[in-house]
Amino acid sequence: MRIVEIIIDGFKSYAVRTVISGWDESFNSITGLNGSGKSNILDAICFVLGITNMSTVRAQNLQDLIYKRGQAGVTKASVTIVFDNRDKTKSPIGFEEYASISVTRQIVLGGTSKYLINGHRAQQQTVQNLFQSVQLNINNPNFLIMQGRITKVLNMKPVEILSMIEEAAGTRMFEDRKEKAGKTMAKKEMKVREIEGLLKEEIEPKLEKLRGEKRAFLDFQQTQSDLERLTRLVVAHDYLRNGERLRVAGEELENKRRKIEELESNTARLKSEIANLEEDVSKVKAARDKELRKGGKFQALEDEVKNHSHEMVRLSTQADLKKSSMAEESKKREDAQKAVQEVQTLLKEKKKIYDKLQAQYDAAKAELDAQTAEVEQKEELLQTLQTGVASKEGQENGYQGQLQDARNRVSAAATEQEQSKLKIAHLEKRIKEEEPRAKKAMEQNSGLLKDLDNLKKHAQKLEANLAKQGFRAG
Repeated sequence: MRIVEIIIDGFKSYAVRTVISGWDESFNSITGLNGSGKSNILDAICFVLGITNMSTVRAQNLQDLIYKRGQAGVTKASVTIVFDNRDKTKSPIGFEEYASISVTRQIVLGGTSKYLINGHRAQQQTVQNLFQSVQLNINNPNFLIMQGRITKVLNMKPVEILSMIEEAAGTRMFEDRKEKAGKTMAKKEMKVREIEGLLKEEIEPKLEKLRGEKRAFLDFQQTQSDLERLTRLVVAHDYLRNGERLRVAGEELENKRRKIEELESNTARLKSEIANLEEDVSKVKAARDKELRKGGKFQALEDEVKNHSHEMVRLSTQADLKKSSMAEESKKREDAQKAVQEVQTLLKEKKKIYDKLQAQYDAAKAELDAQTAEVEQKEELLQTLQTGVASKEGQENGYQGQLQDARNRVSAAATEQEQSKLKIAHLEKRIKEEEPRAKKAMEQNSGLLKDLDNLKKHAQKLEANLAKQGFRAG
């Protein structure tokens, strides 16, 4: 596998897409003036091969590989190497069917990077495995022989020379892989120990607990199964026992039905015998009646008995009615007496109120008459004083005081007179209100007394009638 073509776009000093072709199978050299970009071609090859040491390509980070660090409008760098893969003996593992292989690496301003193999996205590790399978390890310290490196090789110790030869032969790559695999195995072993510790400390106790719960659950299921089995047995036993009871009850019912039929048969027979006996009795009565009627006395006796019976029933009914009427009249008399007592009590109360109001009225009338006389006296005094004031102007001051005093007393007397009039009017109003009530109570009392007398007379009359009939009250 050899280089056929290199395509550089936006990488370092190559601002535009540049295609470098015509590579020799055995030996190639890059020549040109200083600053023409000879070293950048080698840096582009190292960039595609996946170099990790940026100092080898004279850069601090991936952004330094973009043309003028993206300041000139170029925001990404891309390098593609096309390899001739027609010699299948030197083909990478897994790519033997391809006649040519193109590997592309792109970086975008900001540091993101991606690989493409034959135009398809690929991981960095896949690209490294591809190159390492054909002994192209860009990260090998001896992959590039820089200026001054030959002198260092001549001064190397045997161990360092052996290491360099191993790297050049490609065995170093497998040692690195072995070392990485050993580290990975150590990490995995540590992880296994952690998992074993986790199993022993947490998972196994939980498993044991779950096993115990499982055993308990299985026991519960067994108990549940036994319970269901026993329940079915109990139900079957109850069914058989109830069936036996039902059979016995059916037999008893059949026996009782037969007894009922026998009783009904006996009843019918007895009824027939009773009918025959009644027929015989009727015949005997008819014969007896016939014998009695022969003498003509039976009809007279029968009529007399009927008359006495009717009279007894009539008198008994009349007595019951009289007793009931007397009881009702007695109750009415008691109610009337109670009503009379209540009316008399109410009348006494109203009489007391009337007497009290009459006394208040008389007192107020007397007080009004006295106040009226006093007012007339005060008016006469006022007239006298006014006359005296007109005749004796020299004594004005003395009479003025007496006049004012008289006026004050007249005003007080007039006020008392008005109050007395109001009291009298109020008392007269109450008297007018109470007089109809008192009259009504007296009328009711008179009516109740009259009703009571009538009830007494009616009761005496009923007692006399009962006595004539031979009955006594009580």
